Amino acid sequence: MKKPVKQLILWVGALVIGAILGSLHVGAIDSVCDFVATVFTRLFKFCAVPAIAVSVLSTLATLGGNKETGKIFRRTIMYTLLTTVAASTIAAILFFIIKPEVLSASVYEGVAADKLNSMSSASFLSYFTSAIPDNILYPFVSGNVLSILIVSFAFGIGISKMEESEKKTTILNVVLGFQELVFKIIGWIITILPIGIIAFTAQLIKEMSADIAMESIGKYTAVVLSGNLIQFFIVLSIFLLCRGINPVKHFKNMIPAILTALFTKSSAATLPVTMDCVENRVKCDKKFSRFILPMCTTINMNGCAAFILVTSLFVMKNGGADLNIITVISWILISVISAVGNAGVPMGCFFLTLSLMAGKGMPIGVMGVILPIYAVIDMIETAVNIYSDSCVCAMTNKDLKDLVEAPAAE
Repeated sequence: MKKPVKQLILWVGALVIGAILGSLHVGAIDSVCDFVATVFTRLFKFCAVPAIAVSVLSTLATLGGNKETGKIFRRTIMYTLLTTVAASTIAAILFFIIKPEVLSASVYEGVAADKLNSMSSASFLSYFTSAIPDNILYPFVSGNVLSILIVSFAFGIGISKMEESEKKTTILNVVLGFQELVFKIIGWIITILPIGIIAFTAQLIKEMSADIAMESIGKYTAVVLSGNLIQFFIVLSIFLLCRGINPVKHFKNMIPAILTALFTKSSAATLPVTMDCVENRVKCDKKFSRFILPMCTTINMNGCAAFILVTSLFVMKNGGADLNIITVISWILISVISAVGNAGVPMGCFFLTLSLMAGKGMPIGVMGVILPIYAVIDMIETAVNIYSDSCVCAMTNKDLKDLVEAPAAE
Protein backbone atom coordinates (compact mmCIF):
# COMPACT_ATOMS: atom_id res chain seq x y z
CA MET A 1 0.00 0.00 0.00
CA LYS A 2 1.34 3.43 -0.98
CA LYS A 3 2.35 5.85 1.76
CA PRO A 4 -0.26 8.55 0.84
CA VAL A 5 -3.05 5.94 1.00
CA LYS A 6 -1.85 4.68 4.38
CA GLN A 7 -1.66 8.26 5.65
CA LEU A 8 -5.20 9.01 4.44
CA ILE A 9 -6.56 5.88 6.16
CA LEU A 10 -4.74 6.89 9.35
CA TRP A 11 -6.23 10.39 9.25
CA VAL A 12 -9.77 9.15 8.55
CA GLY A 13 -9.41 6.66 11.40
CA ALA A 14 -8.28 9.47 13.70
CA LEU A 15 -11.32 11.55 12.70
CA VAL A 16 -13.70 8.68 13.46
CA ILE A 17 -12.09 7.91 16.83
CA GLY A 18 -12.12 11.60 17.77
CA ALA A 19 -15.79 11.97 16.82
CA ILE A 20 -16.71 8.94 18.96
CA LEU A 21 -14.72 10.23 21.95
CA GLY A 22 -16.24 13.71 21.66
CA SER A 23 -19.79 12.38 21.51
CA LEU A 24 -19.35 10.35 24.72
CA HIS A 25 -19.25 13.53 26.86
CA VAL A 26 -17.05 11.89 29.49
CA GLY A 27 -15.35 14.55 31.63
CA ALA A 28 -12.00 12.80 31.92
CA ILE A 29 -11.81 12.08 28.18
CA ASP A 30 -12.80 15.66 27.31
CA SER A 31 -10.08 17.00 29.61
CA VAL A 32 -7.40 14.79 28.06
CA CYS A 33 -8.48 15.75 24.52
CA ASP A 34 -8.47 19.44 25.44
CA PHE A 35 -4.96 19.04 26.82
CA VAL A 36 -3.66 17.23 23.73
CA ALA A 37 -5.33 19.71 21.36
CA THR A 38 -3.77 22.61 23.25
CA VAL A 39 -0.33 20.98 23.09
CA PHE A 40 -0.57 20.49 19.32
CA THR A 41 -1.86 24.03 18.76
CA ARG A 42 1.10 25.40 20.71
CA LEU A 43 3.51 23.17 18.77
CA PHE A 44 2.09 24.47 15.48
CA LYS A 45 2.51 28.07 16.61
CA PHE A 46 6.01 27.29 17.91
CA CYS A 47 7.05 26.02 14.48
CA ALA A 48 5.10 28.59 12.45
CA VAL A 49 7.06 31.64 13.63
CA PRO A 50 10.57 30.34 12.80
CA ALA A 51 9.25 28.66 9.63
CA ILE A 52 7.92 31.97 8.31
CA ALA A 53 11.08 33.85 9.26
CA VAL A 54 13.69 31.43 7.89
CA SER A 55 11.71 30.60 4.75
CA VAL A 56 11.34 34.20 3.60
CA LEU A 57 14.80 35.17 4.89
CA SER A 58 16.62 32.32 3.13
CA THR A 59 14.77 32.84 -0.16
CA LEU A 60 15.45 36.57 -0.29
CA ALA A 61 19.01 36.16 0.95
CA THR A 62 19.83 33.76 -1.89
CA LEU A 63 17.69 35.35 -4.63
CA GLY A 64 17.78 38.94 -3.40
CA GLY A 65 16.44 41.66 -5.66
CA ASN A 66 17.14 39.85 -8.93
CA LYS A 67 14.52 39.11 -11.60
CA GLU A 68 13.62 35.71 -10.14
CA THR A 69 12.32 37.19 -6.89
CA GLY A 70 10.38 39.86 -8.75
CA LYS A 71 8.71 37.29 -11.01
CA ILE A 72 7.68 35.07 -8.08
CA PHE A 73 6.39 38.04 -6.08
CA ARG A 74 4.37 39.52 -8.98
CA ARG A 75 2.82 36.18 -9.90
CA THR A 76 1.88 35.55 -6.25
CA ILE A 77 0.21 38.98 -5.94
CA MET A 78 -1.64 38.46 -9.23
CA TYR A 79 -3.14 35.11 -8.22
CA THR A 80 -3.88 36.37 -4.71
CA LEU A 81 -5.87 39.34 -5.99
CA LEU A 82 -7.68 37.33 -8.67
CA THR A 83 -8.81 34.58 -6.28
CA THR A 84 -9.73 37.04 -3.50
CA VAL A 85 -11.79 39.27 -5.81
CA ALA A 86 -13.55 36.16 -7.13
CA ALA A 87 -14.40 35.03 -3.59
CA SER A 88 -15.81 38.42 -2.61
CA THR A 89 -17.80 38.83 -5.84
CA ILE A 90 -19.40 35.38 -5.55
CA ALA A 91 -20.35 36.15 -1.94
CA ALA A 92 -22.00 39.43 -3.04
CA ILE A 93 -24.00 37.65 -5.75
CA LEU A 94 -25.18 34.98 -3.30
CA PHE A 95 -26.18 37.66 -0.78
CA PHE A 96 -28.69 39.12 -3.26
CA ILE A 97 -29.90 35.70 -4.41
CA ILE A 98 -30.54 34.26 -0.93
CA LYS A 99 -31.52 37.67 0.60
CA PRO A 100 -31.03 37.30 4.38
CA GLU A 101 -33.90 39.07 6.17
CA VAL A 102 -33.52 42.03 8.51
CA LEU A 103 -33.50 40.86 12.12
CA SER A 104 -35.84 42.28 14.71
CA ALA A 105 -33.95 44.79 16.86
CA SER A 106 -34.97 42.81 19.94
CA VAL A 107 -32.90 39.89 18.66
CA TYR A 108 -29.59 41.70 18.77
CA GLU A 109 -29.98 44.71 21.08
CA GLY A 110 -27.84 44.20 24.15
CA VAL A 111 -26.35 40.95 22.83
CA ALA A 112 -22.87 40.64 24.33
CA ALA A 113 -22.68 44.46 24.20
CA ASP A 114 -19.72 44.84 26.54
CA LYS A 115 -17.70 42.16 24.81
CA LEU A 116 -18.45 43.49 21.32
CA ASN A 117 -17.62 47.06 22.26
CA SER A 118 -14.28 46.02 23.73
CA MET A 119 -13.54 44.02 20.58
CA SER A 120 -14.19 46.99 18.34
CA SER A 121 -12.33 49.56 20.43
CA ALA A 122 -9.14 49.18 18.40
CA SER A 123 -9.02 50.98 15.07
CA PHE A 124 -8.79 49.19 11.75
CA LEU A 125 -5.24 50.50 11.31
CA SER A 126 -4.05 49.33 14.73
CA TYR A 127 -3.02 45.93 13.33
CA PHE A 128 -0.72 47.61 10.82
CA THR A 129 0.69 49.93 13.48
CA SER A 130 1.42 47.01 15.79
CA ALA A 131 3.22 45.25 12.93
CA ILE A 132 6.00 47.84 12.91
CA PRO A 133 8.55 46.39 15.36
CA ASP A 134 10.29 48.62 17.89
CA ASN A 135 12.80 45.93 18.84
CA ILE A 136 14.23 42.82 17.21
CA LEU A 137 12.48 40.37 19.55
CA TYR A 138 8.95 41.83 19.32
CA PRO A 139 7.82 40.06 16.10
CA PHE A 140 8.85 36.64 17.39
CA VAL A 141 7.53 37.10 20.93
CA SER A 142 4.17 38.51 19.77
CA GLY A 143 3.79 36.08 16.87
CA ASN A 144 2.61 38.93 14.64
CA VAL A 145 2.88 37.39 11.15
CA LEU A 146 3.00 40.71 9.28
CA SER A 147 5.72 41.96 11.61
CA ILE A 148 7.75 38.77 11.08
CA LEU A 149 7.43 39.21 7.31
CA ILE A 150 8.61 42.83 7.50
CA VAL A 151 11.72 41.87 9.50
CA SER A 152 12.42 38.83 7.30
CA PHE A 153 12.09 40.88 4.11
CA ALA A 154 14.43 43.57 5.49
CA PHE A 155 17.11 41.12 6.67
CA GLY A 156 16.78 38.90 3.58
CA ILE A 157 17.24 41.78 1.15
CA GLY A 158 20.01 43.15 3.36
CA ILE A 159 21.96 39.88 3.23
CA SER A 160 21.50 39.62 -0.54
CA LYS A 161 22.98 43.09 -1.00
CA MET A 162 26.11 42.31 1.03
CA GLU A 163 29.30 41.92 -0.94
CA GLU A 164 30.41 38.34 -1.48
CA SER A 165 32.65 37.48 1.45
CA GLU A 166 33.30 34.90 4.13
CA LYS A 167 30.97 36.79 6.48
CA LYS A 168 28.06 36.62 4.03
CA THR A 169 28.69 32.92 3.43
CA THR A 170 28.73 32.28 7.18
CA ILE A 171 25.42 34.13 7.69
CA LEU A 172 23.80 32.21 4.84
CA ASN A 173 25.05 28.88 6.21
CA VAL A 174 23.58 29.70 9.63
CA VAL A 175 20.21 30.68 8.11
CA LEU A 176 20.03 27.61 5.86
CA GLY A 177 21.15 25.32 8.68
CA PHE A 178 18.50 26.71 11.00
CA GLN A 179 15.92 26.30 8.25
CA GLU A 180 16.81 22.63 7.88
CA LEU A 181 16.51 22.16 11.65
CA VAL A 182 13.05 23.83 11.76
CA PHE A 183 11.71 21.63 8.98
CA LYS A 184 13.14 18.52 10.60
CA ILE A 185 11.11 19.34 13.74
CA ILE A 186 8.03 20.03 11.60
CA GLY A 187 8.47 16.58 10.07
CA TRP A 188 8.37 14.99 13.51
CA ILE A 189 5.14 16.83 14.37
CA ILE A 190 3.53 15.74 11.10
CA THR A 191 4.37 12.12 11.93
CA ILE A 192 2.43 12.18 15.22
CA LEU A 193 -0.35 14.48 13.96
CA PRO A 194 -3.07 11.74 13.92
CA ILE A 195 -2.95 11.88 17.73
CA GLY A 196 -3.68 15.58 17.53
CA ILE A 197 -6.49 15.00 15.03
CA ILE A 198 -8.21 12.65 17.48
CA ALA A 199 -8.08 15.36 20.15
CA PHE A 200 -9.11 18.18 17.79
CA THR A 201 -12.11 16.20 16.51
CA ALA A 202 -13.28 15.25 19.99
CA GLN A 203 -12.97 18.87 21.09
CA LEU A 204 -14.94 20.08 18.07
CA ILE A 205 -17.80 17.58 18.54
CA LYS A 206 -18.07 18.59 22.20
CA GLU A 207 -18.16 22.33 21.38
CA MET A 208 -20.70 21.93 18.59
CA SER A 209 -23.14 20.02 20.73
CA ALA A 210 -22.79 22.51 23.58
CA ASP A 211 -22.56 25.97 22.06
CA ILE A 212 -23.52 26.30 18.42
CA ALA A 213 -27.04 27.51 17.63
CA MET A 214 -28.09 28.49 14.10
CA GLU A 215 -31.49 30.02 15.00
CA SER A 216 -32.63 33.13 13.12
CA ILE A 217 -29.61 33.76 10.88
CA GLY A 218 -29.85 30.66 8.73
CA LYS A 219 -29.88 32.56 5.44
CA TYR A 220 -26.87 34.66 6.45
CA THR A 221 -25.01 31.48 7.38
CA ALA A 222 -26.07 29.88 4.09
CA VAL A 223 -24.60 32.80 2.12
CA VAL A 224 -21.24 32.71 3.93
CA LEU A 225 -20.79 28.94 3.86
CA SER A 226 -22.07 28.40 0.30
CA GLY A 227 -19.83 31.23 -0.94
CA ASN A 228 -16.81 29.61 0.69
CA LEU A 229 -17.68 26.15 -0.61
CA ILE A 230 -18.19 27.44 -4.18
CA GLN A 231 -14.81 29.17 -3.95
CA PHE A 232 -13.19 26.01 -2.59
CA PHE A 233 -14.59 23.39 -4.94
CA ILE A 234 -15.46 25.31 -8.11
CA VAL A 235 -13.58 28.61 -8.46
CA LEU A 236 -10.18 27.40 -7.29
CA SER A 237 -10.61 24.23 -9.37
CA ILE A 238 -11.19 26.40 -12.45
CA PHE A 239 -8.02 28.37 -11.67
CA LEU A 240 -6.05 25.13 -11.35
CA LEU A 241 -7.49 23.68 -14.56
CA CYS A 242 -6.63 26.86 -16.46
CA ARG A 243 -3.00 26.34 -15.43
CA GLY A 244 -3.04 22.63 -16.37
CA ILE A 245 -3.17 21.31 -12.79
CA ASN A 246 -5.48 18.43 -11.81
CA PRO A 247 -7.75 19.88 -9.04
CA VAL A 248 -8.81 16.45 -7.73
CA LYS A 249 -5.21 15.34 -7.29
CA HIS A 250 -4.27 18.68 -5.75
CA PHE A 251 -7.16 18.44 -3.27
CA LYS A 252 -6.13 14.92 -2.21
CA ASN A 253 -2.56 16.07 -1.67
CA MET A 254 -3.71 18.95 0.54
CA ILE A 255 -6.12 16.99 2.78
CA PRO A 256 -3.81 16.96 5.85
CA ALA A 257 -3.43 20.75 5.71
CA ILE A 258 -7.14 21.29 5.07
CA LEU A 259 -8.09 19.20 8.11
CA THR A 260 -5.51 20.95 10.27
CA ALA A 261 -6.89 24.34 9.19
CA LEU A 262 -10.42 23.25 10.11
CA PHE A 263 -9.35 22.39 13.64
CA THR A 264 -6.82 25.15 14.41
CA LYS A 265 -8.84 27.91 12.68
CA SER A 266 -5.54 29.70 12.02
CA SER A 267 -3.68 30.01 8.71
CA ALA A 268 -0.48 30.85 10.59
CA ALA A 269 -0.72 27.84 12.89
CA THR A 270 -1.47 25.56 9.92
CA LEU A 271 1.54 26.83 7.95
CA PRO A 272 3.95 23.99 8.92
CA VAL A 273 1.48 21.38 7.65
CA THR A 274 0.66 23.43 4.55
CA MET A 275 4.34 23.67 3.64
CA ASP A 276 4.86 19.96 4.22
CA CYS A 277 1.92 19.06 1.92
CA VAL A 278 2.92 21.52 -0.82
CA GLU A 279 6.57 20.39 -0.84
CA ASN A 280 6.25 16.63 -0.27
CA ARG A 281 2.85 15.82 -1.79
CA VAL A 282 2.16 18.52 -4.40
CA LYS A 283 5.90 18.53 -5.19
CA CYS A 284 6.32 22.30 -5.50
CA ASP A 285 9.93 23.44 -5.48
CA LYS A 286 11.08 24.85 -2.14
CA LYS A 287 12.26 28.00 -3.92
CA PHE A 288 8.57 28.81 -4.43
CA SER A 289 6.84 27.24 -1.42
CA ARG A 290 9.11 28.76 1.25
CA PHE A 291 8.66 32.23 -0.18
CA ILE A 292 5.02 32.16 -1.32
CA LEU A 293 3.29 30.30 1.53
CA PRO A 294 4.53 32.46 4.45
CA MET A 295 3.53 35.55 2.46
CA CYS A 296 0.12 34.09 1.52
CA THR A 297 -0.54 33.33 5.19
CA THR A 298 -0.96 37.08 5.62
CA ILE A 299 -2.20 38.38 2.26
CA ASN A 300 -4.18 35.55 0.61
CA MET A 301 -7.47 35.37 2.51
CA ASN A 302 -10.26 34.20 0.16
CA GLY A 303 -12.53 32.98 2.95
CA CYS A 304 -11.97 36.12 4.99
CA ALA A 305 -12.89 38.39 2.04
CA ALA A 306 -16.19 36.55 1.61
CA PHE A 307 -16.96 36.79 5.34
CA ILE A 308 -16.13 40.51 5.54
CA LEU A 309 -18.27 41.28 2.48
CA VAL A 310 -21.35 39.26 3.49
CA THR A 311 -21.23 40.25 7.17
CA SER A 312 -20.76 43.94 6.37
CA LEU A 313 -23.71 43.91 3.94
CA PHE A 314 -25.82 41.99 6.49
CA VAL A 315 -25.04 44.41 9.32
CA MET A 316 -25.54 47.46 7.08
CA LYS A 317 -28.87 46.06 5.85
CA ASN A 318 -29.97 45.74 9.47
CA GLY A 319 -28.78 49.31 10.01
CA GLY A 320 -31.00 50.60 7.20
CA ALA A 321 -28.18 51.34 4.71
CA ASP A 322 -29.00 51.55 0.99
CA LEU A 323 -27.26 48.60 -0.63
CA ASN A 324 -27.09 49.88 -4.20
CA ILE A 325 -24.68 48.63 -6.85
CA ILE A 326 -22.09 51.35 -6.09
CA THR A 327 -22.14 50.47 -2.38
CA VAL A 328 -21.74 46.76 -3.10
CA ILE A 329 -18.83 47.29 -5.53
CA SER A 330 -17.17 49.59 -2.99
CA TRP A 331 -17.48 46.95 -0.29
CA ILE A 332 -16.12 44.25 -2.58
CA LEU A 333 -12.98 46.38 -2.90
CA ILE A 334 -12.93 47.11 0.85
CA SER A 335 -13.31 43.41 1.67
CA VAL A 336 -10.43 42.48 -0.65
CA ILE A 337 -8.12 45.15 0.78
CA SER A 338 -9.14 44.26 4.36
CA ALA A 339 -8.62 40.54 3.75
CA VAL A 340 -5.13 41.16 2.35
CA GLY A 341 -4.22 42.97 5.56
CA ASN A 342 -5.98 40.62 7.96
CA ALA A 343 -4.09 38.62 10.56
CA GLY A 344 -4.05 34.86 9.95
CA VAL A 345 -5.26 34.10 13.47
CA PRO A 346 -8.50 32.67 14.92
CA MET A 347 -11.39 35.21 14.71
CA GLY A 348 -9.18 37.70 12.86
CA CYS A 349 -11.92 38.36 10.27
CA PHE A 350 -14.57 38.78 12.97
CA PHE A 351 -12.57 41.42 14.84
CA LEU A 352 -11.73 43.25 11.62
CA THR A 353 -15.35 43.34 10.40
CA LEU A 354 -16.54 44.42 13.82
CA SER A 355 -14.09 47.30 13.71
CA LEU A 356 -15.27 48.35 10.24
CA MET A 357 -18.94 48.30 11.26
CA ALA A 358 -18.31 50.11 14.53
CA GLY A 359 -16.51 52.81 12.56
CA LYS A 360 -19.60 53.28 10.35
CA GLY A 361 -21.93 53.46 13.35
CA MET A 362 -23.81 50.31 12.35
CA PRO A 363 -25.68 48.06 14.85
CA ILE A 364 -22.78 45.84 15.91
CA GLY A 365 -25.14 43.91 18.16
CA VAL A 366 -26.01 41.94 15.01
CA MET A 367 -22.52 40.47 15.20
CA GLY A 368 -23.32 39.24 18.69
CA VAL A 369 -25.99 37.04 17.10
CA ILE A 370 -23.39 35.78 14.61
CA LEU A 371 -20.84 35.03 17.34
CA PRO A 372 -22.26 31.62 18.46
CA ILE A 373 -21.98 30.15 14.94
CA TYR A 374 -18.73 31.88 14.02
CA ALA A 375 -16.68 28.89 15.16
CA VAL A 376 -18.04 26.86 12.22
CA ILE A 377 -17.64 29.78 9.78
CA ASP A 378 -14.06 30.32 10.97
CA MET A 379 -13.23 26.68 10.38
CA ILE A 380 -14.51 26.71 6.80
CA GLU A 381 -12.95 30.02 5.82
CA THR A 382 -9.55 29.01 7.26
CA ALA A 383 -9.65 25.82 5.19
CA VAL A 384 -10.48 27.91 2.10
CA ASN A 385 -7.63 30.29 2.92
CA ILE A 386 -4.91 27.64 3.18
CA TYR A 387 -6.24 25.72 0.18
CA SER A 388 -6.10 28.92 -1.85
CA ASP A 389 -2.53 29.48 -0.58
CA SER A 390 -1.58 26.05 -1.92
CA CYS A 391 -3.28 26.78 -5.26
CA VAL A 392 -1.41 30.08 -5.63
CA CYS A 393 1.86 28.29 -4.89
CA ALA A 394 1.12 25.41 -7.29
CA MET A 395 0.10 27.77 -10.11
CA THR A 396 3.15 29.96 -9.62
CA ASN A 397 5.37 26.87 -9.50
CA LYS A 398 3.81 25.67 -12.79
CA ASP A 399 4.15 29.08 -14.47
CA LEU A 400 7.73 29.73 -13.40
CA LYS A 401 9.19 26.23 -13.23
CA ASP A 402 11.80 27.33 -15.77
CA LEU A 403 13.43 29.35 -12.96
CA VAL A 404 14.26 26.03 -11.29
CA GLU A 405 14.99 23.97 -14.40
CA ALA A 406 17.16 26.56 -16.16
CA PRO A 407 20.26 26.15 -13.93
CA ALA A 408 20.12 22.37 -14.29
CA ALA A 409 20.00 22.67 -18.06
CA GLU A 410 23.14 24.78 -18.24
